[in-house]
Amino acid sequence: MESIRNFCIIAHIDHGKSTLADRLLQMTGTVSDREMVAQILDSMDLEREKGVTIKASAVRMLYKAKDGIEYELNLIDTPGHVDFNYEVSRALAACEGAILIVDATQGIEAQTLANLYLALDADLIILPVINKIDLPSARPDEIAMDLEHLLGVSADDIPRISAKDGTNVDQVLEAIVRFVPPPQGDTDLPLRALIFDSHYDSYKGVVAYIRIVDGKIRSSDGLRLMATMTDIKPVEIGIFSPNMKPVDQLLAGDVGYIATGLKTVSECRVGDTITGIQNPTHAPLPGYRHPKPMVFAGIYPVEGEDYDDLKESLEKLQLNDASLIYQPETSQALNFGFRCGFLGLFHMEIIQERLEREYDLDVVITAPSVEYEVYLLNGDKLVIDSPSDLPDESVIQEIREPWMRLDIITPTEFYGPVMELVTSHQGIFAQQDYPAPDRVQLAYEIPLAQIIVDFFDDLKSRTRGYASMDYAFIGYRPSDLVKLEVMVGGEPVDALACIVHKDEAYHKGQRLVTRLKKLIPRQMYDVAIQASASGRIISRANVKALRKDVLAKCYGGDITRKKKLLEKQKRGKRRMKMVGSVEIPQEAFMAVLRLEDE
Repeated sequence: MESIRNFCIIAHIDHGKSTLADRLLQMTGTVSDREMVAQILDSMDLEREKGVTIKASAVRMLYKAKDGIEYELNLIDTPGHVDFNYEVSRALAACEGAILIVDATQGIEAQTLANLYLALDADLIILPVINKIDLPSARPDEIAMDLEHLLGVSADDIPRISAKDGTNVDQVLEAIVRFVPPPQGDTDLPLRALIFDSHYDSYKGVVAYIRIVDGKIRSSDGLRLMATMTDIKPVEIGIFSPNMKPVDQLLAGDVGYIATGLKTVSECRVGDTITGIQNPTHAPLPGYRHPKPMVFAGIYPVEGEDYDDLKESLEKLQLNDASLIYQPETSQALNFGFRCGFLGLFHMEIIQERLEREYDLDVVITAPSVEYEVYLLNGDKLVIDSPSDLPDESVIQEIREPWMRLDIITPTEFYGPVMELVTSHQGIFAQQDYPAPDRVQLAYEIPLAQIIVDFFDDLKSRTRGYASMDYAFIGYRPSDLVKLEVMVGGEPVDALACIVHKDEAYHKGQRLVTRLKKLIPRQMYDVAIQASASGRIISRANVKALRKDVLAKCYGGDITRKKKLLEKQKRGKRRMKMVGSVEIPQEAFMAVLRLEDE
């Protein structure tokens, strides 16, 4: 165990985490030059395109250090987005040290700090590294001073590397061997192993990625998952090098995998503890919780006959992603579909892209909403995630909505625009700090519903791309909320309804009606678009009818002849209106999201 080092790499998006992992694999000879591809641990096309790790992975490397000892280095690659915060915390719990990468051109950003605090909470040894020193705009000395101020590590001791070129990467390997402590654990104690990720394999069932804290596992042992109390007989146990390689046993301190043979990831959850059936441990490892969806949206097939394909695709995605939840839903406007829960907006975007690319489906996604707690006058409590489920105002005592702590790091010159943006989204200022002389960290409390749509894009455009943000859930608070409903041709369209703050309802209703008037195509009769809240109509607009000129054949003659023709046309339009239904284009459903642009 003395020669084992378990570590992970944490960084803000696009600071070079996957590139450094590539260089470490290459320099330790784990992957030959012939097999080498860029971002080897990011196996999904989406991960490579967006430059962000979505699924955690692990790999074992053997490295002969300058002291002549061969060390076993276990790298756990963590997801790189705030939506996957819980998965990152479990991966950190499986390590003793963390490499903190900071981009030499960008400096310390919001997620750098968020992940750093998670790593410090897990009592990890932090090894700061400055990357991308080969770029002309790099400021390694300045950023080394910022890190010294933040971590108390001497600026001269921080390795300055270029993961792309391989410059000074050997210093990182030596720092891991010298400063990261070996794992503490006892092989003779009852088995305790932490699941830090999992994926579904069609031949072996669910494959759990594990770190063994105490005890040992042999391939013949009977095992128990403590959170779900599921008993399993492993199909296979092994290590990642970087592909799955079976072994006979795993000991305390090792990182590897167990092919469980289970059919769904929901039975084998991230953060759960594995123990033996014969000699079980008394207490599971701390920190396990059920990942809770924060953002909800309806997913509907564009073509009704694709409903079964969509259901099958969501089932397959859920095999690999236990945090995705869905249930059937019907809408008057969009027919049959599913109400899905996501960890955040980025998670929702990933699921949408995978449905369209991997399963070749055309889908409509309704405006995302959050989960509200509704307290009724009779003492009941409802939890709703769809505006159409909100009961009548007369029976509601209060509505509570989720609030987040929002941390924004920005250059000091954009202090004003950032303050203005957050205040306009009902943010409450909490505190500020200066992690570097020319950068300010602002902390706010803000309703989740205010930041799930265009907030991040707005922040980037107001700060020319320099600001970064991170958020965490703090709890539910009462708010003055109402349901804003839209009626097209007298019929309520449930997919266009949304829950808004009472003082915003009037302006949002007016803007939505104006936007819809441009988007809904003209019919053969007038179509009324109305927005209502609190039982009254806020705004109305008419889409004018397409009109045939019935007077074209009249030349001169008596006015009564013309009136007769116009009356006949009017009667025909009235009859058409009785049977007519208005077709609403897809853009109309996205109009609810785009209101903030105006």
